[in-house]
Amino acid sequence: MQPPDWSDFQTFLAIARAGQLARAAQAMGVDATTMGRRLRRLETRIGANLFEQTREGQVLTEAGEAMLVEVEAMERAASRIAEHGGGGDKGSVAGLLRVSLSEGFASWIVAPALAGFTAAHPRLVIDLVASSGFLSPSKREADLAVTLSRPRAGPVIAGKLSDYHLRLYAAPGYLAGHAALRRAGDLARGHALVGYIPDLLYAPELRYLAEIEPGLAATVRSSSINAQYRLIASGAGIGVLPCFIGDADPKLVPVFPERRITRSFWLVMHKDTHALARVQVFKTWLTALVERERSRLLPH
Repeated sequence: MQPPDWSDFQTFLAIARAGQLARAAQAMGVDATTMGRRLRRLETRIGANLFEQTREGQVLTEAGEAMLVEVEAMERAASRIAEHGGGGDKGSVAGLLRVSLSEGFASWIVAPALAGFTAAHPRLVIDLVASSGFLSPSKREADLAVTLSRPRAGPVIAGKLSDYHLRLYAAPGYLAGHAALRRAGDLARGHALVGYIPDLLYAPELRYLAEIEPGLAATVRSSSINAQYRLIASGAGIGVLPCFIGDADPKLVPVFPERRITRSFWLVMHKDTHALARVQVFKTWLTALVERERSRLLPH
């Protein structure tokens, strides 16, 4: 019997990590029909069902659990071969590096500086996943993740990357057209507040307004921090922004600048892959970047 293709094992791995065939297909850039055909081909060749179909998606069978251990070992071996195939210098680091970051941190801190890293490592393919929510290193969805809280469990290595500050900001035109603000309680009277959509929050650390004044609620809402920044800059209302976003726009005015909110970024990696060269070079680069940008993350 012809042995399975490596692409079939990659299909199996993607479905196991995503938990849904459609989501795995989207991550791999193919259609769900192709993914299903590859999975059936693999199951036929090994003579076992690897998943059970449930209402939530695909759940690994006992055979699938055993297969996952073996295929992840194959993946790590393939990564090591790719990394060492070009020699010992850092420029030879190769393969796919997937990094999961919050939208604001990725857009305003990491992406503007990434050209230097990619130039130094031209054989790396970088997936910068900047979205509402995080991919999980513990489930092998990402090589590294910068999260808003330290994971409480799982086969991961986590450490604090940096604290950062947030403040209220508004456009001068908005402030000129609305009642003066003398104390935080005034925000609840006649002012539009910009913030997150409560039932779409992907982390409890994003609940900011109640820390400014109990009972405050956003009336202009978005799941995107970049969209919130645009809303505030256009005069739609007052809202909380990370200082590395709000202070970057000289046209924005801090509101109650002494009322700072502090949050933390945590760097998370899987125990089995944290020592891979591609992971370590990015960790080193990101740590140095954060140190250079500390005055933006933690302004006085």
